[in-house]
Amino acid sequence: MTDTLGSRKVFGVLVPSTNTVVQPEFDAMRPPGVTNHTSRIRIPNVALASDADFQRLIELIVEAQDEAVDSVMSCEPDHLVLGISAETFWGGAGASRDLKRQLEERTARPVCTGAEACHAALDRLKARRIAVITPYFPVGDRNVVRFFEESGFAVRRIKGLSCASPVAIARVSEATLAATLQAVDGDDVDAIVQVGTNLPMARLAPAAEAWLGKPVIAINTAIYWHALRTAGIPDAVAGFGPLLERF
Repeated sequence: MTDTLGSRKVFGVLVPSTNTVVQPEFDAMRPPGVTNHTSRIRIPNVALASDADFQRLIELIVEAQDEAVDSVMSCEPDHLVLGISAETFWGGAGASRDLKRQLEERTARPVCTGAEACHAALDRLKARRIAVITPYFPVGDRNVVRFFEESGFAVRRIKGLSCASPVAIARVSEATLAATLQAVDGDDVDAIVQVGTNLPMARLAPAAEAWLGKPVIAINTAIYWHALRTAGIPDAVAGFGPLLERF
């Protein structure tokens, strides 16, 4: 039988419990007949002041993830969409593929990850030289660089905002994000990628493209675009830039 409201696809969406950005941004991108069902990975809003703190945050997410996965699978979604960023870059390209494989084996469903989606978006936009902005501490930035470079991209610059807690990531202003985009831009960059799914970037990215004159990929837009396209949903969705509007 077909789900009445999710007649085209039902997405199970996995996010950390501290994340307040993925759910509204994904819902704003949702075409008719597709429904999003969020499961929260329960973690505390720990203070972050060092690489060690950030590493511990990743460990907390990993420890709590399976329970959240099993919870959302009880609604029998068609796909699992990870509204999580850092974990999907952690350990480089090989570890990212392993994470996807493990989740697909656990759920028997297709899985879309943030790292994979960014890779697919850059390929689609034919961008090889990139700059990256993140909310992370240096240890997180190093893992992001490792993933992209192992995937064949040249990371010219990366700027981590070292946010003071998981919740604080959602409180970064558009003015700060715009200034950070300008700081990492240059003639040696084909595109700018924003990672960190709790950074509110989906609406700013298309505006930034206009004044930077190059693609700006917000990770939540990339994830949802990739989830739709791999699920066979071709709809154009206005307001979030070329990935969802033209590709």
